Amino acid sequence: MGGFFGTISKSACATDLFYGTDYNSHLGTRRGGMVTLHNGVFRRSIHNLENSYFRTRFESELDKFEGNSGIGIISDTDPQPIFINSHLGKYAVVTVAKVNNLKELEVELLERGRHFSELSSGSINQTELISLLISEGKTFVDGIETVFEKIKGSCSMLILTEDGIIAARDKYGRTPLLIGKKEGAFAASSEPSSFPNLGFELEYNVGPGEIVMLKADEMVQLRKPNKKMQVCSFLWVYYGYPVSEYEGVNVDASRYASGIAMAKKDTVDADYVSGIPDSGIGMALGYSEGKGIPYRRAIVKYTPTWPRSFTPSNQAVRDLVAKMKLIPNRTLLRDKRVIFCDDSIVRGTQLRDNVNILYGYGAKEVHMRIGCPPILHSCPFLGFSASKSDLELIARRIIKELEGDDAKDLDKYAETGSEQYTKLVECIRKKLNITTLKFNTVEDLIASIGLPKECVCTHCYNGSSCF
Repeated sequence: MGGFFGTISKSACATDLFYGTDYNSHLGTRRGGMVTLHNGVFRRSIHNLENSYFRTRFESELDKFEGNSGIGIISDTDPQPIFINSHLGKYAVVTVAKVNNLKELEVELLERGRHFSELSSGSINQTELISLLISEGKTFVDGIETVFEKIKGSCSMLILTEDGIIAARDKYGRTPLLIGKKEGAFAASSEPSSFPNLGFELEYNVGPGEIVMLKADEMVQLRKPNKKMQVCSFLWVYYGYPVSEYEGVNVDASRYASGIAMAKKDTVDADYVSGIPDSGIGMALGYSEGKGIPYRRAIVKYTPTWPRSFTPSNQAVRDLVAKMKLIPNRTLLRDKRVIFCDDSIVRGTQLRDNVNILYGYGAKEVHMRIGCPPILHSCPFLGFSASKSDLELIARRIIKELEGDDAKDLDKYAETGSEQYTKLVECIRKKLNITTLKFNTVEDLIASIGLPKECVCTHCYNGSSCF
């Protein structure tokens, strides 16, 4: 996925930039980067984060980041920020993007005499490609609109210029971009949870395709937002931080509401409900209220050293992290019937291992309640999982087993209550050795978010996309 943070102030910005970027760390694990501008000079640093944390990599370098403006990135794709010197002037850029037609655009630019100087994992750096498209424009706004027009996927970005910071949100608003304000400073971030402890108040939610310029004492709109929006529903299901708000909807409140809705339709008996940390906790608390049974901490996350597990690209590492970071409470589990709430089932490997551990610790029944519908499609818009193929999804593997073709009747398998859907859920339940299994419906998920259905992307559940 990835997340960025930028700030411009009347005073030195390095501390706010450092901590603000760090507050996006749950969105990625591959690389981190920061750049500041001081007296016309850009000062940049990029580090690999796969075996370390953002803070430990950058803390010793803070003194070198002079200046009153800067941008930072937690990237799960390419090394960033990128420097550019063009007819638009000198600038640095960070992106949260997924470019599906990268090769096609690379060929197009090379045929027109452009060149690439950065490589990432043997391929071109997609942020450099985006910067070249920006530089095609007569103005920054014109160049950003070229990016919106040319790329297939999504792209939000921050551009550090000598005049200020330009913040541009993806044309369909698939990823969030929020503006914070405090006395003498503005900030832009993928995660508004970065604002409170730095003294920023949430000032503005940048709209789809909207472009704004930030200066220390003002925000200026450079391009009006588009009318159509397809913000990713998985923000509220999984990767959004619990205290964050997107489009005015709080993440934890949405999860809580989905838990209440599921509990009121559920007839299973259990001794208590527990959340799989971290993103299953809000839903479990709501389920507890809706069902009228206690909430207990049957599994606790070991927070000091283990990051989120879905972002590492290596499956063995993901499995190891998933196992090590969660510690069951044997005393609470022994001889109990427990309802566990979790955000999603993607590949199923982590949940299968967790369920077996729960039985090993004495649980009598393990009932799983999932915050979103079965995931039937890889996301073509965001890099929110490391899946390289639809067949990495447990739902698609089961459909292939049942039909001989993993793409057969997907619309029927996506329809809650259909014969195909019921068979799919039962097969997942058996494979994962779960007592009972239920998924949230698309309708209840949308209701818990509270935005109009046409404004929320549910492609990964049902293949739908309004645009």
